[in-house]
Amino acid sequence: MRASSYFLKIGLISSLALHSITQANATPVISEHQITSVSQLSDIRIDSWEFKTFKSLINQYNCINNFTLNSNQTINRHQFATELNTCITQIKELIKNTNSNIINRETLTTLQRLQTEFSAELVTLEKRVDLLENKIATLQTQQFSPQVELEGEIIFAVSGFAGGKKANSSDKRINENLVFSDRVRLSLETSFTGKDEMKLRLQARNTPELADFTGTQMANLGFDGDDDNEVELDELEYKFPLSQQTRMTLYALGGGLGDFVPSVNPLFSGSGDGSISTFGRENPIRRQGGGAGIGISHNLSDTLNLSLGYVTSDAANPERGIFASPYGAIASLAAGIAQLTLEPTKNTAISFTYLHSYNNLNTGTGSELTGNPFNNQADAIAAHSFGAEAAWQLNPNFTLGGRVGFIHATAENLPANPNAVISTWAVLLALTDIGKEGNFVGFVVGQPPKVTYNSFGDTFEDEDTSLHLEVFYNFQLTDDLAITPGLFVITNPEHNNSNDKIYVGTVRTTFTF
Repeated sequence: MRASSYFLKIGLISSLALHSITQANATPVISEHQITSVSQLSDIRIDSWEFKTFKSLINQYNCINNFTLNSNQTINRHQFATELNTCITQIKELIKNTNSNIINRETLTTLQRLQTEFSAELVTLEKRVDLLENKIATLQTQQFSPQVELEGEIIFAVSGFAGGKKANSSDKRINENLVFSDRVRLSLETSFTGKDEMKLRLQARNTPELADFTGTQMANLGFDGDDDNEVELDELEYKFPLSQQTRMTLYALGGGLGDFVPSVNPLFSGSGDGSISTFGRENPIRRQGGGAGIGISHNLSDTLNLSLGYVTSDAANPERGIFASPYGAIASLAAGIAQLTLEPTKNTAISFTYLHSYNNLNTGTGSELTGNPFNNQADAIAAHSFGAEAAWQLNPNFTLGGRVGFIHATAENLPANPNAVISTWAVLLALTDIGKEGNFVGFVVGQPPKVTYNSFGDTFEDEDTSLHLEVFYNFQLTDDLAITPGLFVITNPEHNNSNDKIYVGTVRTTFTF
């Protein structure tokens, strides 16, 4: 009896499989337009042998729940085939999952007869199911629902500064004091295709520029800006791909040249979690200009990237526009950048930067002369800047970096077109996962921008050399909360050894959500 049941099981499965293969090979593919209309099929009546046989199978194997007929006590052939297919599937599962004698030769013969009788409808059903599954798969891959996400960053900082007299001042002393300030940023981010990104950022802040209190912008913090905590639209950005290797960025507001190019030393570049000073965050030559702009980034290979960018502060001014003539009576502020970034190994990165700016020399980090090398007599200053930056991860917790920058500025509206050379450099060191995973210590030693040559006159060259010495510790308490105490010292402020050292310290607390 057990052997008979076993062969009956094997026979049913083989029969059902053979039927499927036969129908697939013998029946041509049916499109939606070739399927016979339901109205053209004869209905199955309650007193027909097909219905009685099928009802017996349902009662015996409980393979269908809530099997009902219409008011005419009939069911069309397509609906019948659908219910039959469900019942056959359930019986297959019973055969597969049980060792009891649940089927006999008579049942096997009945199922084979019903399959033969409704073979055309079963094939049609299979085609329709396949078509529906394909449509669902297509919708799932193409479906995208735009949504807006809110992200925020809040900085609270207690900062202090100390020293002797203000830089380049013989009678005014630095008013040593502590200040409590904040910066709040709320960003609304959305996407229209799933691959692009639009970002709108609101900002309120009241962190003062310490240049006003120390006499030099070398003392400025990396997150400063005082707008009396008035909420303003700070940035409007849109990024979208042109291809798998190419991405374009548009700034209607708030774009900086550094936003268009990759950072080789990203641990230092963030205003909320990087270096505490403006000088320590990035190469100063990349700070020549901001406003509306356009950029494009293209991966030439897996290890080589080329990025281009252009910004102007007068894009909405009809008299100046996006590309104002450098010889016009009205001075325009514009700059363009090109950077080649190379990652020859997974532990090293190098970038080479070229930048052309117009009336945008002030980097916010150097001496007063670097922003005004021609004594306020030039209103058409064109500058070519060159920079290089490198990072080398010696081991998982130790990264050494460095950068250099040169600016060659020419006063195009003055006799003999006088020119000046401005230089800067820095060495960076990052020790990661100190005390806890995610924490890191940063060290910065460098020279803020300095006028090393000026054909306009020796008086307009910086005589001595200032050094920037900084250390900070980013302590990541949670994923959303970090505290960064830091201190930096400026020797010979304004590149003048007669000036007293300036000390700037801060404890920056950053909340993100």
